[in-house]
Amino acid sequence: MRCPFCQFIETKVIDSRTTDDRQSVRRRRECLECGKRFTTYERVYELPVIIIKNDGRRESFNRNKIIHGLIKACEKRPVSIATIEEIASKVELKIRNSMMEEISSNLVGEAVMDELYEVDEVAYVRFASVYREFADLERFKEELDQLLRRKQADSNQ
Repeated sequence: MRCPFCQFIETKVIDSRTTDDRQSVRRRRECLECGKRFTTYERVYELPVIIIKNDGRRESFNRNKIIHGLIKACEKRPVSIATIEEIASKVELKIRNSMMEEISSNLVGEAVMDELYEVDEVAYVRFASVYREFADLERFKEELDQLLRRKQADSNQ
């Protein structure tokens, strides 16, 4: 493993443990040249999943896009980065467990919204407003009405 500070090639592993989601291994390393420490994450290589966008374009699945969208939706909300990471992990797991090589961006967005609904309703509406591209206030009101009906149905169960 190359040191990010001095680019020396030899490092030693000081500590190694699995992450909370058990999807990767966190390794604390020390450079044998400069002595600085840094962290690496080791993940199993998985086949790429292709996302089919609404306009027909295809691109590789990028977990960071989900995280950035969630961060924007959760801005100034009581949602921790750990919770955002957890949502992204759940969505990624759903996508990978679907065993589909290509998946619609609509399915990804709906999976994110399902997880976000359970965490913060305001962030859910914010995400929905961007994801569903509300054109006017009427469409926004329809989404809020749908959210209220869903909340009512959940509380009745």
